[in-house]
Amino acid sequence: QNGGFGLVPSPSHQGMFCIFDTEDSAREFINHSALATQYRERSSELFTAMLRVGSARGSWDGVALKADVAMPLNGPIATLTRASIRPAAATAFWRRAPATQDSLQQAPGCKLAVGLGEAPLLRQATFSLWQSTAAMDAYARTGAHLDAIKAAHEHRFFSESMFVRFVPSGAQGTWLGRRYG
Repeated sequence: QNGGFGLVPSPSHQGMFCIFDTEDSAREFINHSALATQYRERSSELFTAMLRVGSARGSWDGVALKADVAMPLNGPIATLTRASIRPAAATAFWRRAPATQDSLQQAPGCKLAVGLGEAPLLRQATFSLWQSTAAMDAYARTGAHLDAIKAAHEHRFFSESMFVRFVPSGAQGTWLGRRYG
């Protein structure tokens, strides 16, 4: 599907999240590493973003991120939501996915949204880039997404989850035909 959300893994969309000690290390990896070079050479589109953690809760494989920059009052933000879905909750979780994706695709202020599965069906992540915190909150705290959040909490859909807001310090490349940076 458009943002990469769905039950069937995509053979053509891949994503990678990396943590670096410094922005210079991140730039070096993006611009000069063998892995990034391979991605550039074999991809018809490639999007990269440099991000600083503005707020975080939860963990990913037991690793928690710590905020190191203040969230802006105005201006762009990015989000990462990652969850390990309990097998017994997978059907209930995925039943809510189409409505949340439909509302996300039409959400004012959403500049980019990508769904990524770390492992099919049970370990999922979403990355999104927003015009502002207000635009992201308007989507996240209303409608189908709010209903999904309430259900996930009430029925304990996740064995582990992480929710991070980032301050972008740079984004470049192309995703679904749209140029960034």
